[in-house]
Amino acid sequence: MWAWIGGIVGGIIGIAGGILGTYFGIKNTNGPRERSFMIKSAVVCWIAMLIFLGSLLGLSSPYRWLLWIPYGILLPLGIIYGNRKQRAIRQEESQRANELKSMQ
Repeated sequence: MWAWIGGIVGGIIGIAGGILGTYFGIKNTNGPRERSFMIKSAVVCWIAMLIFLGSLLGLSSPYRWLLWIPYGILLPLGIIYGNRKQRAIRQEESQRANELKSMQ
């Protein structure tokens, strides 16, 4: 019984943390292009996580363990790509803002 309660409460806390992180990740952007990128990234990430978790629950035992191989490779690569892309967008938007200020 306590295992079920712990699993449900832990799942709710995890989802709440994901929602909160997504909200602040989008809210703390500096410009429209960066915000658009973060929204797209969040949607892709949430869909990928739902597919991963659904596959973990749906596949039988020997195959579900194999899902961790692409997860362990794709998650860090996705984080690195997203961080680099966001940094590049931030730099481009700050350069444009500086150019606009210098023109005035």
